[in-house]
Amino acid sequence: MCRSRSRSGDTGAMAEVHIIGQITGATGFPQHSLFCKWGIHAGSAWKLLSGVAEGQTQVDNPQNEEMAFWSHPIDIHFATKGLQGWPKLHLQVWHQDSFGRLELYGYGFCHVPSSPGFHQLECVTWRPQGSWQEQLSQLFVGGGPQLKNSDLIYSGADRYRLRTTAMGKIHLQLGILLRHFDRYGVEC
Repeated sequence: MCRSRSRSGDTGAMAEVHIIGQITGATGFPQHSLFCKWGIHAGSAWKLLSGVAEGQTQVDNPQNEEMAFWSHPIDIHFATKGLQGWPKLHLQVWHQDSFGRLELYGYGFCHVPSSPGFHQLECVTWRPQGSWQEQLSQLFVGGGPQLKNSDLIYSGADRYRLRTTAMGKIHLQLGILLRHFDRYGVEC
Protein backbone atom coordinates (compact mmCIF):
# COMPACT_ATOMS: atom_id res chain seq x y z
CA MET A 1 0.00 0.00 0.00
CA CYS A 2 1.17 3.52 -0.67
CA ARG A 3 1.79 6.17 1.98
CA SER A 4 2.76 9.78 1.72
CA ARG A 5 5.39 11.69 3.62
CA SER A 6 5.89 15.40 3.51
CA ARG A 7 9.01 17.01 2.09
CA SER A 8 9.85 20.63 2.39
CA GLY A 9 10.40 22.40 -0.88
CA ASP A 10 7.99 20.16 -2.83
CA THR A 11 4.87 22.31 -2.53
CA GLY A 12 3.02 22.50 -5.80
CA ALA A 13 4.66 19.31 -7.09
CA MET A 14 2.39 16.42 -7.93
CA ALA A 15 2.68 12.70 -8.44
CA GLU A 16 0.84 11.23 -11.44
CA VAL A 17 -1.35 8.19 -12.09
CA HIS A 18 -2.18 6.91 -15.58
CA ILE A 19 -5.10 4.47 -15.89
CA ILE A 20 -5.18 2.78 -19.28
CA GLY A 21 -7.39 -0.18 -20.11
CA GLN A 22 -10.87 -1.29 -20.95
CA ILE A 23 -14.23 -2.38 -19.64
CA THR A 24 -14.15 -5.81 -21.28
CA GLY A 25 -17.73 -6.95 -20.73
CA ALA A 26 -20.18 -8.58 -18.34
CA THR A 27 -21.37 -12.05 -17.31
CA GLY A 28 -24.06 -13.51 -15.10
CA PHE A 29 -26.94 -11.17 -15.91
CA PRO A 30 -30.45 -12.59 -16.53
CA GLN A 31 -30.85 -11.15 -20.05
CA HIS A 32 -28.65 -10.14 -22.94
CA SER A 33 -28.68 -6.76 -24.71
CA LEU A 34 -26.60 -4.96 -22.06
CA PHE A 35 -24.63 -1.73 -21.85
CA CYS A 36 -22.61 -0.08 -19.08
CA LYS A 37 -22.52 3.50 -17.79
CA TRP A 38 -19.32 4.25 -15.90
CA GLY A 39 -17.54 7.03 -14.08
CA ILE A 40 -14.47 7.57 -11.97
CA HIS A 41 -14.52 9.34 -8.63
CA ALA A 42 -11.41 10.74 -6.94
CA GLY A 43 -10.89 12.85 -3.84
CA SER A 44 -10.27 16.58 -3.65
CA ALA A 45 -6.46 16.15 -3.75
CA TRP A 46 -6.75 14.69 -7.27
CA LYS A 47 -6.73 16.66 -10.51
CA LEU A 48 -7.82 15.22 -13.86
CA LEU A 49 -5.10 16.13 -16.37
CA SER A 50 -6.46 14.34 -19.43
CA GLY A 51 -9.03 11.78 -20.45
CA VAL A 52 -12.74 11.43 -19.89
CA ALA A 53 -13.94 10.66 -16.35
CA GLU A 54 -17.27 9.09 -17.38
CA GLY A 55 -18.85 7.36 -20.33
CA GLN A 56 -21.10 4.67 -21.71
CA THR A 57 -20.47 1.54 -23.73
CA GLN A 58 -22.45 0.35 -26.72
CA VAL A 59 -25.22 -2.24 -26.35
CA ASP A 60 -24.06 -5.81 -26.95
CA ASN A 61 -26.58 -8.55 -27.60
CA PRO A 62 -24.66 -11.83 -27.80
CA GLN A 63 -26.71 -14.60 -29.35
CA ASN A 64 -24.76 -17.72 -28.38
CA GLU A 65 -22.38 -16.51 -25.69
CA GLU A 66 -22.65 -15.99 -21.95
CA MET A 67 -20.63 -12.76 -22.00
CA ALA A 68 -21.65 -9.36 -23.31
CA PHE A 69 -18.51 -7.83 -24.88
CA TRP A 70 -17.93 -4.08 -24.78
CA SER A 71 -14.14 -3.57 -25.07
CA HIS A 72 -14.75 0.05 -24.04
CA PRO A 73 -11.48 2.01 -23.66
CA ILE A 74 -10.45 3.88 -20.52
CA ASP A 75 -7.53 6.32 -20.68
CA ILE A 76 -7.27 8.72 -17.74
CA HIS A 77 -4.37 10.77 -16.37
CA PHE A 78 -4.48 12.18 -12.81
CA ALA A 79 -2.12 14.30 -10.74
CA THR A 80 -2.25 14.21 -6.96
CA LYS A 81 -0.64 15.70 -3.88
CA GLY A 82 -1.79 12.89 -1.60
CA LEU A 83 -3.25 9.42 -1.45
CA GLN A 84 -6.53 10.27 0.23
CA GLY A 85 -9.42 9.79 -2.18
CA TRP A 86 -7.67 7.22 -4.41
CA PRO A 87 -9.78 6.82 -7.59
CA LYS A 88 -12.74 4.42 -7.71
CA LEU A 89 -14.70 3.26 -10.74
CA HIS A 90 -18.47 3.26 -10.34
CA LEU A 91 -20.46 1.23 -12.84
CA GLN A 92 -24.08 0.67 -13.84
CA VAL A 93 -25.27 -2.16 -16.08
CA TRP A 94 -28.46 -1.55 -18.06
CA HIS A 95 -30.63 -3.84 -20.17
CA GLN A 96 -32.29 -2.58 -23.36
CA ASP A 97 -35.34 -4.57 -24.43
CA SER A 98 -36.64 -5.06 -27.98
CA PHE A 99 -38.80 -1.91 -27.65
CA GLY A 100 -35.81 0.25 -26.64
CA ARG A 101 -36.90 0.49 -22.99
CA LEU A 102 -34.09 0.61 -20.44
CA GLU A 103 -33.96 -1.31 -17.16
CA LEU A 104 -31.29 -1.04 -14.49
CA TYR A 105 -29.61 -4.41 -13.94
CA GLY A 106 -26.95 -3.51 -11.42
CA TYR A 107 -24.66 -1.09 -9.64
CA GLY A 108 -21.05 -1.77 -8.72
CA PHE A 109 -17.75 -0.13 -7.91
CA CYS A 110 -14.12 -1.10 -7.61
CA HIS A 111 -11.01 0.67 -6.41
CA VAL A 112 -8.42 1.44 -9.05
CA PRO A 113 -5.40 -0.70 -8.09
CA SER A 114 -2.66 1.25 -6.31
CA SER A 115 0.21 -0.88 -7.60
CA PRO A 116 1.67 -0.36 -11.08
CA GLY A 117 1.19 -3.04 -13.70
CA PHE A 118 -1.57 -4.88 -15.54
CA HIS A 119 -4.66 -5.87 -13.54
CA GLN A 120 -7.63 -8.09 -14.43
CA LEU A 121 -10.60 -7.09 -12.27
CA GLU A 122 -14.09 -8.46 -11.68
CA CYS A 123 -16.59 -6.01 -10.27
CA VAL A 124 -19.62 -7.63 -8.64
CA THR A 125 -22.92 -5.79 -9.02
CA TRP A 126 -26.15 -5.45 -7.08
CA ARG A 127 -29.46 -3.69 -7.42
CA PRO A 128 -32.03 -2.45 -4.91
CA GLN A 129 -34.58 -5.12 -4.11
CA GLY A 130 -37.69 -3.03 -3.41
CA SER A 131 -40.95 -4.10 -1.81
CA TRP A 132 -42.83 -7.21 -2.94
CA GLN A 133 -45.23 -4.95 -4.90
CA GLU A 134 -42.28 -3.35 -6.73
CA GLN A 135 -40.79 -6.80 -7.41
CA LEU A 136 -44.09 -8.04 -8.86
CA SER A 137 -44.44 -4.91 -10.99
CA GLN A 138 -40.84 -5.30 -12.19
CA LEU A 139 -41.55 -8.89 -13.23
CA PHE A 140 -44.48 -7.90 -15.48
CA VAL A 141 -43.81 -4.30 -16.47
CA GLY A 142 -40.05 -3.91 -16.06
CA GLY A 143 -38.26 -1.05 -14.41
CA GLY A 144 -37.66 -1.34 -10.69
CA PRO A 145 -36.17 0.77 -7.91
CA GLN A 146 -33.13 2.94 -8.59
CA LEU A 147 -30.89 5.01 -6.36
CA LYS A 148 -31.78 8.70 -6.09
CA ASN A 149 -28.19 9.57 -5.23
CA SER A 150 -25.56 7.69 -7.25
CA ASP A 151 -22.88 8.57 -4.65
CA LEU A 152 -24.21 5.62 -2.64
CA ILE A 153 -22.65 3.28 -5.21
CA TYR A 154 -19.11 4.01 -3.99
CA SER A 155 -19.45 5.92 -0.70
CA GLY A 156 -21.11 3.26 1.43
CA ALA A 157 -22.43 5.88 3.88
CA ASP A 158 -26.06 4.71 3.88
CA ARG A 159 -25.69 1.66 1.67
CA TYR A 160 -25.94 -0.71 4.64
CA ARG A 161 -29.64 0.21 4.95
CA LEU A 162 -30.49 -0.95 1.44
CA ARG A 163 -32.00 -4.34 0.71
CA THR A 164 -30.24 -5.56 -2.41
CA THR A 165 -30.10 -8.48 -4.82
CA ALA A 166 -26.81 -9.78 -6.20
CA MET A 167 -26.46 -9.51 -9.98
CA GLY A 168 -23.68 -10.32 -12.48
CA LYS A 169 -20.05 -9.27 -12.84
CA ILE A 170 -18.32 -6.62 -14.91
CA HIS A 171 -14.87 -7.55 -16.24
CA LEU A 172 -12.11 -4.93 -16.56
CA GLN A 173 -8.49 -4.83 -17.66
CA LEU A 174 -6.51 -1.89 -16.29
CA GLY A 175 -2.89 -0.90 -16.70
CA ILE A 176 -1.64 1.41 -13.93
CA LEU A 177 1.38 3.67 -14.36
CA LEU A 178 2.71 5.69 -11.42
CA ARG A 179 5.03 8.64 -12.06
CA HIS A 180 7.05 10.81 -9.66
CA PHE A 181 5.62 9.20 -6.53
CA ASP A 182 9.08 8.84 -5.01
CA ARG A 183 10.14 12.34 -6.06
CA TYR A 184 7.23 14.00 -4.26
CA GLY A 185 7.20 11.98 -1.06
CA VAL A 186 4.72 9.22 -1.84
CA GLU A 187 5.94 5.67 -1.20
CA CYS A 188 4.36 2.54 -2.64
